This record gives sequence, structure tokens and C-alpha cells, in this order.
Amino acid sequence: MNHMHDGNDNRHIIEADRNHVWHHLSQHKQYETVDPPIMVEGKGLRLWDIRGREYLDAVSGGVWTVNVGYGRVSIADAVRDQLVRLNYFAGSAGSVGAALFSERLVEKMPGMSRVYYANSGSEANEKVFKMVRQISARHHGGRKWKILFRERDYHGTTLGTLAACGQPQRSADYGPFPPGFVEVPHCLEYRNQYPDAPDYGVAAANAIEAVILREGPDTIGALCLEPITAGGGVITPPVGYWPRVQEICKKYNILLHIDEVVCGIGRTGRWFGYQNYDIRPDFVTVAKGVASGYAAISCMITTEAVFDLFKDNPDDPLNYFRDISTFGGCLSGPVAALENMRIIEDEGLLENTLVMGERFMAGLHELMAKHPVIGDVRGKGLFCGAELVKDRITKEPMDEKLVQAVVKQCMADGVIIGMTNRSLPGMNNTLCFSPALSINADEVKQIMDTLDRALTTVFG
Repeated sequence: MNHMHDGNDNRHIIEADRNHVWHHLSQHKQYETVDPPIMVEGKGLRLWDIRGREYLDAVSGGVWTVNVGYGRVSIADAVRDQLVRLNYFAGSAGSVGAALFSERLVEKMPGMSRVYYANSGSEANEKVFKMVRQISARHHGGRKWKILFRERDYHGTTLGTLAACGQPQRSADYGPFPPGFVEVPHCLEYRNQYPDAPDYGVAAANAIEAVILREGPDTIGALCLEPITAGGGVITPPVGYWPRVQEICKKYNILLHIDEVVCGIGRTGRWFGYQNYDIRPDFVTVAKGVASGYAAISCMITTEAVFDLFKDNPDDPLNYFRDISTFGGCLSGPVAALENMRIIEDEGLLENTLVMGERFMAGLHELMAKHPVIGDVRGKGLFCGAELVKDRITKEPMDEKLVQAVVKQCMADGVIIGMTNRSLPGMNNTLCFSPALSINADEVKQIMDTLDRALTTVFG
């Protein structure tokens, strides 16, 4: 590590942070007596804090973002060169990087053709919601305006996306929300809501159809789902679920919006999570791993059929998508995304994700055999979760404070892991793992050994 500051500088920085920075997802009372965390350097999967302490990051920047790891000089150089040449122009005009990255992106998404640039996953999802509402107003006479979302799924921090939030603790205290967002049941087979059904996946999908019929098919414009639920517990879909969901959407003429903010750009071993399940979406939204955090960028990708709905009557002054994302015009994003994609391809990181993902899941299953508190292990590629329970028979969730204790013990031992955090009342009991796609076998072992010790320390 390069020591960037001396001791006096460090103390000044810590106090400046304590006195002026409002951290995300943080109760700040603790920082009256303990120093806030400050990260200063990264390389590969390694991080160093302001005191020089080294960590192995198993959650890619804390929120599943740094897919290609830290310290990628080639991405930084691409961003620097673009900023010197031209840093910004509003998205009403194009740019070289935006054109080339759009071309590369849709090459990997058969059936998709148009890319709308924004700056965050929340904003990208909000764009879809607005498009669905505009399609309703201009093509369905105001019908088909409702948007379905799934229990346990999460789509962002704006009031619009929180209206479509399947995690009650995320949206608590922020209402009232815009109307027309309707929840459908989750599909976590481990917590089976349909024990008498012969096929759980089909039953979970049929529960969506039941909501559609209750609300009225002519009122439903879109269904918004994560291909694999992320912060709601790392929920991989059961067999039979996605084919039936696709069938239901086609039957009732409902647009299918796949939120790939977490799963996209290699996290599951495919370019997009939905490609594991033969899904044919109308909208796809991506953020986080698009540029691995080296620049702020998100994308809303759609089909030519949807695009055509916004230019069918050019004589009408309201007949286009009247929207802008100010920082969707930052030209560093697309060039960072292009270089990020090149790294994934040239270094074979999709293949590495599959190989290391199998090793990671095998390690979690070994720990499950050793530690009775692990009730279930789920995941795909390098997107993994371990649900902690008090009793495997009853599946009673582990106390949240004890799950937090495991995370803290791993941190104290030099490995950063995650957990479902203030998402589901009484159900924040899943440990979450999403290391960079460049992880190697030794790093997987370090994570497993550290988790093993933490579980032993906390639970005996």
C-alpha cells in the first residue's frame, strides 16, 4: 500500500469525515465514540483503509459494483483521456463512446436494440416506469398503467422506485408513494408459500397471474422483476418459474422489465442474469458493474418495438420520451464501460466467474455441513448467499444482531462480506457474497476460512 497521509493528516481527515460526511446506510450515533471507516486504496480484490489495515473485499465495493476489481489503470486512462477531450454534453446529442458502447452492449443482448443513458440504477428503473406510463397514456387510452413488482425485490431509492419496493424496511417512513404499483409474491422455494403445489416454480409464477386477474389485465402495463433477487436474500428462481412468467406476460400483453442492476455484466457467469433463463424482456436496466464503479453510468435497454411507440406521430409535440438525465451526458461513463467490457472479454472473466462460482458454492455447502446455523445456500456464478437460521427444521430466522456479528467478525479478520440489511422485518438473516469476477482460488479459500472462524466465534 502507498501511505497517502502521515498520522496528523489521517487524524484531520477522520475528524473532517466525522464532522461533515453523512454516510450511506449508517446510524451515525456510533461515530461519536468510534472512528468512521475511510478507505483509501484498492488493488484487485484488496482494500486498505486510512490506518493501513488490509481487507479482502467479498462484496465488490460494498454494493456489488466493482466487477473487474480495483486498480484498473486502463479504465482510469480511458476516463482521463475522454475528460480531457470532452467531459460532457447533454444526452440530446450523441458521443463517440456512447455510440460504440451501445453497439457493443446490444450485440450481447439479442432482441434488444436501443440504449438510454442515465447515472444510477434507480434512475434507469424510473425511466422504464415513466415509459410504461407514457405508453399507457398515448397508446392504451390511460389503461395498462399499473406496474407489478415482487416481494423481496428492490429497484432503487427514488420515490417512484420505492413505490415498487418489495422490502418494507427500505421504503418505511418515505410514503405516501405514487399509486399504481402492485406487489406480487416472492419465489423463494426455501420458504415455500405453496407446500401442496406439485411444481413450486409454476405455482409461484401463477401467483403473479392471480394478482393480474384481481387487478384486471387491462390495467397492468408492466411487470418489473430481478432475474435473481439480490438484497432480498439472493433468491435464485425455482425451476419452471421463468417460462411460466414469460407465458403470462405474453398472454396479457404485459411488458416485461428485467432489473439487471446487480446481476448484469457478468455477475452470474453470463453477460446478463436473465440469459440464464431464456427470458425475452422488453426492458433491461443495468448499472453497478457496467463500468465497475470507475464512472457513474446506468443504461436502460429496450426493443425496437418499444422505441417505435415514441415516434409514431412526429407532428404531435408530446409524441416522444420527454426526459433527460443530466449526468447521463457524462462522457466518461461509456468509455469506462467499453474498457470494462474489454477486460471481461480479454481476461476470460465470464469463464472465471463460472469456475470460481462453483468453488465458492462448494465452499458454502461445506460450511453448511459443519455449521447448523446455515439453513440454506443459494446463488449463481459469483452471486451467492447463505441464510442463517436458529433451527433447520423450523427455519426460524437467526436474530439480525447475530448475523451482524458474523459480518463484523469477518471484517475484524480482514474480509468484507455483506448481509440483507434493513430490508425485511425479522428476515435480515442472509449473508451475501459478490466478489470481483477476477477472484482466484486462494482468495475463495481465504473468504471461506474467515467465514468458518466467524461462525465458530459467534455460534460456537
